[in-house]
Amino acid sequence: MSNIAYIRVSTVEQNEARQREALKLYNIDKWYIEKISGKDTDRPKFKEMMEYIREGDVVYIKDFSRLSCSTSDLLKIMETLKKRQITLISLKENIDTSTPTGQLMLTMIAAINEFERANLLERQREGIEIAKKAGKYKGRKAIEKPEHWEEIYFSYLKKELTAAEAMKKLNLKKNTFYKFAKESNKEFFVAKRPSKDMPA
Repeated sequence: MSNIAYIRVSTVEQNEARQREALKLYNIDKWYIEKISGKDTDRPKFKEMMEYIREGDVVYIKDFSRLSCSTSDLLKIMETLKKRQITLISLKENIDTSTPTGQLMLTMIAAINEFERANLLERQREGIEIAKKAGKYKGRKAIEKPEHWEEIYFSYLKKELTAAEAMKKLNLKKNTFYKFAKESNKEFFVAKRPSKDMPA
């Protein structure tokens, strides 16, 4: 079992001394120190730590904001640690996830996150309704077909490309790709259908 410390300071702070001072009391075996914004999802030291830690290890942080800047992301990290049977201890919040009190606090954090999410969705719906009544709501901007859609789509139809390869080349998600494919099939059918004015 190892005691791991994760320290993160923003590029503005640049000084991890206070966090290191607070954590050095816990017989830390390995330190991971990151100088990067909490909003940045590409955190090399965090990834390195997640690859290193093993079942039974304990991860120490000074406070939750060092680990994540959003509640939902924090909960995902905690759930990952829980599944891997790794304890998380946060000094400021006084939480130890290996204890019943720590587990209760996690449940409360998850409930608060769900409550905030529900409130946000409700405010969004109310805002859309108000905008509709005022005639200002235009909905989500439609995604346009990529520049090389026809060329790549026909390569897909001729089985020169798989669907996955075509999506990657066009930078499209699965639902959008098949939506455009359906539209193209309809356009092709209409173009080939004989006109009423043409002789039979």
